[in-house]
Amino acid sequence: MTHEAGWAHAPGALRAPAWLRQPQDVNDLVGQLWSTSAHKDDAGVLSVGGVALTELARTHGTPAYVLDEADFRARAGAFRDAFAGYDVYYAAKAFISTAVVRWVAEEGLHLDVCTAGELAVAERAGFDMARVEFHGNNKSAAELERAVELGVGRVVVDSFHEIERLARVAESLGRSQRVMVRVTAGVEAHTHEYIATAHEDQKFGFSITNGAAYDAVQRVLAAPSLELRGLHSHIGSQIFASAGFEVATRRVLALHARIAAELGVELPEMDLGGGFGIAYTTQDAPASPARLATEMSAIVEHECRALGIAQPHLSIEPGRAIVGPSMCTLYEVGTVKQVALDGGAQRTYVSVDGGMSDNIRTALYDADYSCTLAGRRSGAEPVLARVVGKHCEAGDIVVKDEFLPGDVAPGDLLAVPGTGAYCRSMASNYNHVLRPPVVAVRDGESRVVVRRETVDDLLATDVGDA
Repeated sequence: MTHEAGWAHAPGALRAPAWLRQPQDVNDLVGQLWSTSAHKDDAGVLSVGGVALTELARTHGTPAYVLDEADFRARAGAFRDAFAGYDVYYAAKAFISTAVVRWVAEEGLHLDVCTAGELAVAERAGFDMARVEFHGNNKSAAELERAVELGVGRVVVDSFHEIERLARVAESLGRSQRVMVRVTAGVEAHTHEYIATAHEDQKFGFSITNGAAYDAVQRVLAAPSLELRGLHSHIGSQIFASAGFEVATRRVLALHARIAAELGVELPEMDLGGGFGIAYTTQDAPASPARLATEMSAIVEHECRALGIAQPHLSIEPGRAIVGPSMCTLYEVGTVKQVALDGGAQRTYVSVDGGMSDNIRTALYDADYSCTLAGRRSGAEPVLARVVGKHCEAGDIVVKDEFLPGDVAPGDLLAVPGTGAYCRSMASNYNHVLRPPVVAVRDGESRVVVRRETVDDLLATDVGDA
């Protein structure tokens, strides 16, 4: 009899969500959710990059983000190789640090930033600014000026005001700035509303349908200080299928062809966007970089043939797919309690020493995560648990539903996979907690690449009555 048969159907038991896979052994890792080096030894101790997380906790404390450097580099290289001939842009917004920017450079990728802060990290890391694109829907004049001064490879313009603003900045600096025009293709990506970015009712880009995109192209072409390189399309994030890209690419290439026919300008580049999905739980089935490259290249080739146009130089933006699976978050359990529910069932609440300040995505997007006991092996029967944080919010949930051993107790270590994208980037000081460190692991060694905040950091901006 499996655990599921013996537990999930017991009288008064709390049923797991239909999608949640219960392992035959609750100690097992579900490999697709973790970085490639993650494994458990016979004692149940989880290691990443050859570093036991029990030792990492003793050395660096908890909570901590654990970044598998070799896995990160392998995923970056997989996209670089699969999309050979493309420019592959790493998304700084997913996670950025000087160390990671240097890895991006060493793996031959380009870099996508969307604020002056991200640009400053790239500058500090010595990244080649010609390989940077600057995104964002509301770039200030100061941000644009800095970008032009540094010589960023291209600015992705997102509004008529920005076209005018950038043209003035570039002219005042005596520069010619390369530009991509972000267009909205009217495609609804099958993802959360807040990360779907190509439908009409949202803040990004110029609509192809209402003519704004064509108007934006004309305005850029009319600005002597701007050099139009191409069109940029992005349909959203956490995307698993290429069907949405097919529709968007057809519409963007149709506009590309219209610009050539009516304005006599053959744009040399086109950015297909990306935002490819990763596995947060067993319900997610991401496509490989090779499959994505084959399908997306075929779409572009087919549409260019149909339109009778030359294929532009292509760019791709994998988004979370590089760093997302390369990081996990390590927590220590503080309390465990059983809460009675209607019908006589109980839910096990496992509270850890972090929460929505280091992973806001569950609260913000209703995101699903998994977790595992990281410091020991257990022979206890599994219980359906909810992993929650220490913050003064009922919605402070890290993992909504997961099977954990029934003897999970204070002092145990839990690890949550797939936290590389947006967790540290969106981290906060809510309740005046300190943001965790990012600890890179490789070949049995660990090193801090982003240090843990201190109370001095927390109070540094509080000027009191001065």
